Amino acid sequence: MANRILEKKTFRSDLFFFVVDAPEIAKKAQAGQFVIIRVDEIGERIPLSLADINPEKGTISLIVMTVGVTSTKLSKLNVGDEISDIAGPMGHKTPIENYGRVILVGGGFGAAPLYPIARAMKQAGNTVISIIGARTADLLIYEKELGEFSDQVLVSTDDGSKGVKGLVTDVLKADIEANGADLVMAVGPAIMMKFVSLTTKPYNVKTLVSLNPIMVDGTGMCGACRVSVGGKTMFGCTDGPDFDGHLVDWELLMSRQRTYLPEEKAAMERYLCSCAEDASAVGSR
Repeated sequence: MANRILEKKTFRSDLFFFVVDAPEIAKKAQAGQFVIIRVDEIGERIPLSLADINPEKGTISLIVMTVGVTSTKLSKLNVGDEISDIAGPMGHKTPIENYGRVILVGGGFGAAPLYPIARAMKQAGNTVISIIGARTADLLIYEKELGEFSDQVLVSTDDGSKGVKGLVTDVLKADIEANGADLVMAVGPAIMMKFVSLTTKPYNVKTLVSLNPIMVDGTGMCGACRVSVGGKTMFGCTDGPDFDGHLVDWELLMSRQRTYLPEEKAAMERYLCSCAEDASAVGSR
């Protein structure tokens, strides 16, 4: 069965890992690309980064954080269930070549999409340094996985419960000053990627960021994912998702990400009410 969930792991109450049977996508997808999924026939379309690609097994891996109705619905699916639609691979692959010393920076669950990128960068002959950060140690993910293809994994936590007490940018700055870098790539919240880009700019280090704008169709038709890069309007889906972090208009990106927050909140409230009503109806039988 296409799009069948083969494996599910719960990292924490709001973060889930899925391995999905998707042989056609797995055959063509490359590091840095993404898919667009629809949980059911009446569901919205949401983009999800690829946490792994296995063409031999015909599978893709997805990391899902429950932030809205669709991601919450997806989190409730289990092994054997099918995802209604998965379109992909979308976007351009991350430009992989032998840069030299590559630093990959992952904020929160942004560490997961870095896994296939780290593998590809290592296979291209790079020295790979991975930096991951979270508020606390129990929120860190993919440290072990990134270690498979990294020469070193550096960790930061806001509270100092593991690794360096501070932000990923603190670790990044210290590492660049001590060892230099030929390329930095960041994946995570927009605010984190913005400050990674600001950190690397004085050192003139090429910096790629994987942007996460609002997206609908993933083919450039809707225009919802438009971003400003170097003063030019571009589309996150067809021109990205990777862009030069030094050229991104971060304030515009973050402003557009907040466009539908009231509607998203209202949709979540309706969904939770409907779930409560369904549970009540079952309980009264």
